[in-house]
Amino acid sequence: MERRDVVIVGGGPAGLAAARRLADLGVVSVTVLEREQEAGGIPRHCGHAGFGWESHRRIWTGPEYAAALRRDVEGLDVRTGHTVLGIGDGVLRVQNRDGIVEIAAKQILLATGTRETPRSARLIGGSRPKSVMNTGALQAHVYMHNYKPFGRPLIVGTELVSFSAILTCRHVGIRPVAMIEENASTTAPWPGDLVARLVFGVPVWTHSRLLTIEGREQVEAVEILRGGRRMRIACDGVIVTGLFVPETSLLVTSPEVVLAGNVHGAVKTSGRCWREGSVAAQKIAWSLK
Repeated sequence: MERRDVVIVGGGPAGLAAARRLADLGVVSVTVLEREQEAGGIPRHCGHAGFGWESHRRIWTGPEYAAALRRDVEGLDVRTGHTVLGIGDGVLRVQNRDGIVEIAAKQILLATGTRETPRSARLIGGSRPKSVMNTGALQAHVYMHNYKPFGRPLIVGTELVSFSAILTCRHVGIRPVAMIEENASTTAPWPGDLVARLVFGVPVWTHSRLLTIEGREQVEAVEILRGGRRMRIACDGVIVTGLFVPETSLLVTSPEVVLAGNVHGAVKTSGRCWREGSVAAQKIAWSLK
């Protein structure tokens, strides 16, 4: 069995920041396990600007920020394509292309992030055409495959990630028909709704809820409840955004397990996750003395 002082699960901003900080503090027996084939986390899929200021005092696109994070950990033990199947008594069961291995660690940092709530958990009725997706899937289509999945989608939700979806749409000429929010005001802070309306031409409707989706192969229309009145809106796609759920499938209550980033607490920006990773690394380094 391999033995390490620290194993970090997750190669996003929090995990990579922690690895860099631990190395700077003299902790050399550190391994980062990332299930994707490339480290960097969610920013890898976000082709618009707005990343890097909180951590590096630079303004980058998401992929540029992810590349900077990878440069920060060059020479460190970052293992991509490694999926952690379980944790128990300080031992991680890890699957890679060669099979399943076990790694024992004195300290484990969980930086597994968060995911958007899918359509299936939102109680949305109607048919299930392929042009219904979350923001992450949209970003993968646009930025990684240069594919335009629709032209006039409806955006469900008004969190910061919802406005990120507008920027992603703009990248390939997609023009959302509207953005809807069940509550009386947008979740993202002002002036996000004004930017959506005045800069990008996307109406923002509060007191509005998606009821059903119409269409077989492609979305053809949706029915929403707006201000107590049912409305049918023609569109060719639906983007369900936000309602983030922490990736806690590996979470165990144990003194050797530390959390950082979006795996716990309120959803944070990539820069704040980076800072949390650095702070967690400092605490871990102290515990190993």
